[in-house]
Amino acid sequence: QVQLVESGGGLVQPGGFLTLSCAASGSIFSINAMGWYRQAPGKQRELVASITGGGVTNYADTVKGRFTISRVNANNTVYLQMSNLKPEDTAVYYCNARRVLGPAKIDYWGRGTQVTVSS
Repeated sequence: QVQLVESGGGLVQPGGFLTLSCAASGSIFSINAMGWYRQAPGKQRELVASITGGGVTNYADTVKGRFTISRVNANNTVYLQMSNLKPEDTAVYYCNARRVLGPAKIDYWGRGTQVTVSS
């Protein structure tokens, strides 16, 4: 099992900056990739950014150039630095850890942290 705890959400004005953190514990050796997803009211959960154990990153087109995902293996933490935030970035942000077992994928989720972009 893998436990994920997010922190860093809050209220920020448009154009502002916010950093989310996700601390992983448990069977972290089994994690192949970690990432951030978000879900706005009335919408499906969507991928924001992901990073593999080797440091390969992937971003949604809507956040490219504004968000940066990073991973510090020493403290088993993944960060999402968000800049130039827009009202449409408002959502609950969830940390994800993925374990790949051949063709199967096991996803672990944090409880989520609210990000609200509003003036």
